[in-house]
Amino acid sequence: MCGRYALEATKRELWERYLLGEMEEDVEERAEIFPTNSTPLIMPGNELVHHKWGFVEPFAKRPLINARAETILEKPTFSQPFRTSRCLVPATAFFEWEKVGEEKLKRKIAVADIPIFSMAGILKTYQDENGKPFTVFSIITTAANDQMRAIHDRMPVILEPEDEALYLDQKADPKLVWKLLKPTEHRLLIH
Repeated sequence: MCGRYALEATKRELWERYLLGEMEEDVEERAEIFPTNSTPLIMPGNELVHHKWGFVEPFAKRPLINARAETILEKPTFSQPFRTSRCLVPATAFFEWEKVGEEKLKRKIAVADIPIFSMAGILKTYQDENGKPFTVFSIITTAANDQMRAIHDRMPVILEPEDEALYLDQKADPKLVWKLLKPTEHRLLIH
């Protein structure tokens, strides 16, 4: 599960990290991003766009903010977006709640050697009641790595920087891209 994350990075830091082209849109540093918030995403061609977080399926009572890596190629809601509409979700940390006795403690988790990391995202376009298209995204999650397991059994897929181009290549074999959806081996910084 990944229900909140942070993007505490300036427009310039994002521009340098992703080798972005011209950037019309401004970027606001955010200590906490919630489902349904509009937030920066990296698209093929290293283009930055803003979309809201959470698929809005008619059968779902609330936005679908996560897609499970293990079943993404089979689940109808997520399969086509994964095959044809992938994006990077830049982040500086994500949050998870650790159960300690009767309490739940909020943990902020960063990646030790990647100040701005990329979570694996997928996009889907819907139509509003007036027939106007709008695009939203969901974050792919996977099983927790050893370090994360003490807090939660799931974590977002954090892509290796060298795998980002393949992940964004919409013509790549989906089965090959699917192999990137694994727990990170990087050390996590847990606060």
